[in-house]
Amino acid sequence: MAVDHIRYDLLTQDALRGVIRTVLSDVGAKGLPGEHHFFITFDTRIDGVRMSARLKASYPEEMTIVLQHQFWDLTVGEDEFAVGLAFNAAPERLHIPFKAVKAFFDPSVQFGLQFAVNGEAAGGTKADREAEARSTVAKPAAAETPAPATLARPAKPSKPQPKKEPAAGAAKSAPVPSSGPGDPGAEVVRLDRFRKK
Repeated sequence: MAVDHIRYDLLTQDALRGVIRTVLSDVGAKGLPGEHHFFITFDTRIDGVRMSARLKASYPEEMTIVLQHQFWDLTVGEDEFAVGLAFNAAPERLHIPFKAVKAFFDPSVQFGLQFAVNGEAAGGTKADREAEARSTVAKPAAAETPAPATLARPAKPSKPQPKKEPAAGAAKSAPVPSSGPGDPGAEVVRLDRFRKK
């Protein structure tokens, strides 16, 4: 197989991250249109992610935020976005580089994007991570899991289930950001819940 010196995989990911940048810029300027809302999963280990030590301790590797009615002060730059959210009634300001975004999903229209993030292969060399990125981008569209930086359109979104108590030893769900300092949070819905199994 020929060596890809152009790195189409990285160029494709950058272009699709530009879609997220454009969407968030519009929302920051005009607000959310219609029923649109977003689930954004990002790698908290990536350089440039800024969050409180309390949140970092709760989410040492990955975090999913929901931008719907419960956010404020969304600002979007060329390489990152920042947003205000509240967790358990405590306001927080998150700064998230686009290179840290692992998944973006708008359940109102069943549109989603997934990305390979360099920090995921903990302990691997840069060459290992690049080889993994090349191999996952090259997966055929018929693969069961969507390839990084490709559209992920599940057949049916799952409706949020009533809150259940976790079994002993099970990991607890994270609270959904609330709309303000006095508003209690709910459960974070993991993006995996919307993917076709």
